[in-house]
Amino acid sequence: MDETNISDFVAKQPTEVKIETKDELDTFFEEFLEKDSLFLDKVVLQVKYLPEIILHRTAQMKQLAAILAPALKTDKPSNLFIYGKTGTGKTLCMKHTITKMNALAESRNIPLRIIYLNCKLKKVADTEYRIIAQLAREVGEHVPMTGLPTDEVYNIFLTKLDAKKQTIIIVLDEIDQIVRKSGDEILYTLTRINSELNQAQVAFVGISNDVRFIEDIDPRVRSSLGEEEIIFPPYNALELKDILAKRSILAFKGPIIEDGVLAKCAAYAAREHGDARRALDLLRVAGEVAERTNCEAIAAQHIDMAEEKIEKSRILEIIETQPKQSQIVMYSILLVLAAKKRGEIAETGEVFEQYKELCKQTGNNILTQRRISDLISELDMLGLINARLISKGRYGRTREIYITIPADMLEKINTTLQGELF
Repeated sequence: MDETNISDFVAKQPTEVKIETKDELDTFFEEFLEKDSLFLDKVVLQVKYLPEIILHRTAQMKQLAAILAPALKTDKPSNLFIYGKTGTGKTLCMKHTITKMNALAESRNIPLRIIYLNCKLKKVADTEYRIIAQLAREVGEHVPMTGLPTDEVYNIFLTKLDAKKQTIIIVLDEIDQIVRKSGDEILYTLTRINSELNQAQVAFVGISNDVRFIEDIDPRVRSSLGEEEIIFPPYNALELKDILAKRSILAFKGPIIEDGVLAKCAAYAAREHGDARRALDLLRVAGEVAERTNCEAIAAQHIDMAEEKIEKSRILEIIETQPKQSQIVMYSILLVLAAKKRGEIAETGEVFEQYKELCKQTGNNILTQRRISDLISELDMLGLINARLISKGRYGRTREIYITIPADMLEKINTTLQGELF
């Protein structure tokens, strides 16, 4: 650009620059507070909400009550194992039963105590020490997060339990997480606890989303824990629609849901193994999307938008809850593919070499290549990758692996895995 053109360019520029003097967020939040919400009570559509009446789980509730009822007569009930897919009402029914039993025990001075522990929480089930320490805190003993020998914490817990004649039911929700993180020795110890008690007696309820979990643990634990079993089947689309209809009356202000929306929401969730939690999440997020776009009703397109948002959150949750070895394999696949050109695939051998390197860096044991191949298959089943088995003739077989996760999520997943592993 010559001097004449530069002069013309400068002459055309505005002589004053407009400076913003008001923060746009001030207006946004003011308008948000003044705007009517579509929701009457959003909590009704969340996991923590406990309805007074639980739909389509009468048979399971009766079975659960019959097994645990002896505790109200100061008899030890059978140990119980409950399993079923995510969102089939296991935890909901258990918490409902706990509430009813605690209320009756309190009103009649029955020496019954029910402890509920969610083993999915990282600070609860990471180690044997933390599990026992948390149980001790639940019965009123102050135990530090670290610092004492595990045996000493166990004895503190045992002494507190046996301080008086009482029946204790310990509910271990997501019990498979304990085994994945700490092994099944802790379960063996806990299920043998009655042999060390003189006054108190303890029964256990294990809850798991993994129907195969009970088959993979020590036979000694299996025989103790699985004295009784209750299976929670998936909800079908009609049952999910009933649940959504009941909750939507309590959750929203007036009839703001268009025709066909609840049926579509139920159909989406029924496709995902009859997951009521997913159905409720879909309806809640659809309501939030409608509200943000200033719509006065929830329409079918809001369910589609909610499905896309939830799917991305689900992927992150799956990755965060995988066992450490599976996370290392997943991160190895991402690193191998990141080093390749776009569109290229990773092979099992490449992933295994990267996996060994990561194990050395993170101080984890190195599994065999066969076991890594199994973990790759599991990641494939979860929908995180696509692993296609191909033959290389006399060179054997391998898997061609590529990522099925949306590209805009990869950076967040990398950050998540780095935080989990390092």
